[in-house]
Amino acid sequence: MKKVCLLPSLILVLILAALPFAAAESGSGSWGQINQSVARGEDWKRIVQSPSAFQLGETKKLEGSEGLFICDWGSYPSIDGSTVCVPLAMELARQWLDLPEEDLNGFVNFSTTPYAYDRLTRKLPNPMVTIVSKGCMMDDTHPVDIVIGTGPNADERKAAEDAGVELVMVPVCYDAFVFLVNSANPVDSLTAEQIRGIYSGSVIRWAEVGGADDLLIAAYQRPHGSGSQTAMEELVMDGYQLAAAESNYISDGMSDLIAQIGNFDNSKNAIGYSYLYYVDSLYKSGSLKVLAVDGIAPTDENLQSGTYPYTVYYYAVYAKGNDKAERFVNWMVSDEGQACIAQAGYVPLR
Repeated sequence: MKKVCLLPSLILVLILAALPFAAAESGSGSWGQINQSVARGEDWKRIVQSPSAFQLGETKKLEGSEGLFICDWGSYPSIDGSTVCVPLAMELARQWLDLPEEDLNGFVNFSTTPYAYDRLTRKLPNPMVTIVSKGCMMDDTHPVDIVIGTGPNADERKAAEDAGVELVMVPVCYDAFVFLVNSANPVDSLTAEQIRGIYSGSVIRWAEVGGADDLLIAAYQRPHGSGSQTAMEELVMDGYQLAAAESNYISDGMSDLIAQIGNFDNSKNAIGYSYLYYVDSLYKSGSLKVLAVDGIAPTDENLQSGTYPYTVYYYAVYAKGNDKAERFVNWMVSDEGQACIAQAGYVPLR
């Protein structure tokens, strides 16, 4: 076999150039849905006290190349997940692996919720995880160990069952599933019943729910299979039939929905939904307002007490029998793990 020698700088270019192709296989990928900095804060501190517990394995030079290496996952799990949990996974890597900030975008390379669960169920790898500063690609034959994010929907649970995979779902932190309007909209709160009315199609004008104008409501949705759409279907509608949305009211990415609601042209008639952490920390566009539900705002205190009606968990999900994943997830819900999650800006369980 003819051996090919590549210069290290060229290798890094090729690694980076390949990333868009991975994104094309999994929608836009999580990084296409984030426009805010997720770098460590100035007050960041190391919390992990036993840094040898979860570490990457041996690094080997790729045969036939100069300066390109393949790294074994070792005792550290391969993680994929939901866009909203990218900073959480970055913090875990900071704590355990001490990776430079410039490497974290390549190492935490989430494919978004439906693709992550597909990989977990079918025991497929997350193939484009890299540590670029070292010219290193993570072993792309190692299956995803853990999905961090919103829970699987009914289709994803059924797919796992059909594949003979028993999913273990462990809550690791809280967030709020929230409803958004443009800040120009005078409505500040909706009842759960009003929200179901809007999204079932029985309430069609803002004047019916306290709006000042008799405008038709433009109710934006996400595609089936996305984490936020699962919450809408299974948590919010609660037995009500979700009305089919016109194609121009379905936002492929969470960032698209935020942009639509915040757009000046939709100043008074649009409504949509997302997760509070995403809205506050990961994507900014236009002028948005988060609504209270039944008069209750999604504060940290209301999430931890369960008072806010649409309090949700983010989960660490793994296949039963994966001992490495189980050990890591047990650490995530320990006091030390919860402190790391809180440092990343999420609402811890305790």
